[in-house]
Amino acid sequence: MTLTLETLRKAMPNATVANCTRYLQHINAAMEKYAIDTPMRVSHFLAQIAWESGSLRYSTELASGVAYEGRKDLGNVCVGDGVRFRGRGLIQLTGRANYAAYGRDAGVDFTIDGNWLKLGEPKWAADSAGWFWQRHGLNELADKDEFTKITKIINGSTATVPKRLPCLGDAKRALGLLKKK
Repeated sequence: MTLTLETLRKAMPNATVANCTRYLQHINAAMEKYAIDTPMRVSHFLAQIAWESGSLRYSTELASGVAYEGRKDLGNVCVGDGVRFRGRGLIQLTGRANYAAYGRDAGVDFTIDGNWLKLGEPKWAADSAGWFWQRHGLNELADKDEFTKITKIINGSTATVPKRLPCLGDAKRALGLLKKK
């Protein structure tokens, strides 16, 4: 399933035309690569990246990352890792361990020489989101319309589910899974 600019704009009505244009080919490439290929899968994927990225406005977490300093569960074992490996990408990949794991699969070491900044670029931002999606079995949860479970895996909490649900509604309407408002 390939998105058009029009469909992406309908799925993310708060995204600018410029940002939709900037990310469209990379989102399509990630969806193809990671089998996000049915209307239900695509709608859940778009809803989550819409929320996580502020409708494609941010590919780097706004917070400084200081809160992640010393978080061994994220692999942040060196001074400065919290800031270096704060959330990046359209799903906000966080922590040295996650950057390293994604890098092994992508063939790029995102833990050296400022390469961590690349995860904020459209190509890597979209691809890392698809990688995370596949790695955590989110296609299968999307097939079952398990929005709360998907949110918990991505965010670690379900507190934002009510705020994220309108994003899912927009995406489902754009893909013909719900009638228009």
